[in-house]
Amino acid sequence: MMSAQTDKGKRRRGVGDFVKGGAPIVGLTAYTAPIAHLLDPHVDFLLVGDSLGMVVYGFENTLPVTVEMMIAHGAAVMRASSQALVVVDLPFGSYQESPEQAFRAAARIMAESGCAAVKLEGGAEMAATVRFLSERGVPVMGHVGLMPQAVNVAGGFKVQGRSQQQAQRVAADAAAIAEAGAFSLVIEGTVEPVARAITQAVAIPTVGIGASPMCDGQILVTDDVLGLFTQFKPRFVKRYAELAAIITSAAAEYAADVRARRFPAPEHCFGTK
Repeated sequence: MMSAQTDKGKRRRGVGDFVKGGAPIVGLTAYTAPIAHLLDPHVDFLLVGDSLGMVVYGFENTLPVTVEMMIAHGAAVMRASSQALVVVDLPFGSYQESPEQAFRAAARIMAESGCAAVKLEGGAEMAATVRFLSERGVPVMGHVGLMPQAVNVAGGFKVQGRSQQQAQRVAADAAAIAEAGAFSLVIEGTVEPVARAITQAVAIPTVGIGASPMCDGQILVTDDVLGLFTQFKPRFVKRYAELAAIITSAAAEYAADVRARRFPAPEHCFGTK
């Protein structure tokens, strides 16, 4: 797959840049144009995740997210970025029915957003779908371990691989998705030894989130990294900023200025000297 050239002559990364055993792959989520623009120079890929359902829309989980939402946010991220590979999640219900349904959803998302690849959750049961998509020109990033779209079946957001049975299942899922033609694999919420073993076993790059430092790359939800999503803080998140407090303080100061008629001042008005 050839990577697109930007207007400034910089090459946008493609799926071929995901190399097993190379420099660690850096990923963050992006849902809006301003955030995508800020993150783009620093990451290898931007994931327009269905986590936007919780982070942006305030849903309890990712299940209500629609294809239309993913297209709108994916297109915004594409317009604001020029270097990072952009991957868009296939939302719940848009691909599980059949490979043909998955292809229609993926083709629409790629055509209407301009993204280079899609991500889908699932293990061995989704291998035929991954193969179907890959053979038809749709680059697929897999996702095993803790799978948020399966929250009702799993009984919540639970770490995977603690028991031998779980460990074997996650490993088998990873192997099936890799063999089906995925170009990379997200391992989420999986105990470190299992994620490490999967990374060593599969031929494609792995991207960890709550997995292992030995994965070929890492991804986090940007709002977690920046301290914006304050409802809870997963153990695997490292916060590099606490922007919630800064935003709260700025909003309070603005409100106080307006109520005290300190804002707007003459320098903020037109037609005054």
